[in-house]
Amino acid sequence: MDIEEIKNRVKKVTAKVLQIDESEISDNANFSFDLGASSMQSVLLVASFQEEFDIEMDEEKSLEIQTISEAADFISTYIK
Repeated sequence: MDIEEIKNRVKKVTAKVLQIDESEISDNANFSFDLGASSMQSVLLVASFQEEFDIEMDEEKSLEIQTISEAADFISTYIK
């Protein structure tokens, strides 16, 4: 799976969890500042990414992720 496909899936999951339009989400969008994710939603995003990609991520490290691109890069390390 290439990084663009991962990014697209990350955006799709993010839009669903945060209930926003996927077209509003850029690669460099910050989950908290740009997209308005609360800390509870951040935890839900991590769980949703794990479900979407069928992976088990390091929860502490995953909560440090700030942007869509960072999330895609982080997730890609679990897929390869």
